[in-house]
Amino acid sequence: MNTRTVNLNVNGDDLILNVPVHQTLLETLREQLGQTDTKYGCGTGECGACTVIVDGDKSLNACLTLTATMEGRSITTAKGLVKNGKLSEVQEAFVSETAIQCGYCTPGMVMKSTSLLLKNPNPSEEEIRKELEGNICRCTGYDAIVKAVQKASLSFPLIKNAAE
Repeated sequence: MNTRTVNLNVNGDDLILNVPVHQTLLETLREQLGQTDTKYGCGTGECGACTVIVDGDKSLNACLTLTATMEGRSITTAKGLVKNGKLSEVQEAFVSETAIQCGYCTPGMVMKSTSLLLKNPNPSEEEIRKELEGNICRCTGYDAIVKAVQKASLSFPLIKNAAE
């Protein structure tokens, strides 16, 4: 089997991994590193359940990304947003706005929302909905999710500091 050594930072931990060249970042996170907060949904980049943040602010579908192409990159999963046992402002807003039902899409939604707020700290409802188009939720109807992102945007300086 053809493998490659890759240096990654995952949730603040510097790692040197030996991975098959065909292995997706999602497979590496879940199977090799035990980061099961990143979900397998469709495997084709359509649902957003596997969304992670790369290099501090870019959202990415981990199911479409080969780990071997991520040399030197910083990867943050939903677990990585938790600091000193405290949920991030986006995670807290999802809880307080009841934007979680079954929870399967939640990590991807949280990551996509965090990425949006890092780039645009005061998005309109239309901008939030547009950004979340690639993330599917079958339970909430999205209104609570949009409200959670709007609530979290009020804490933007804290979100930016937590990501740095």
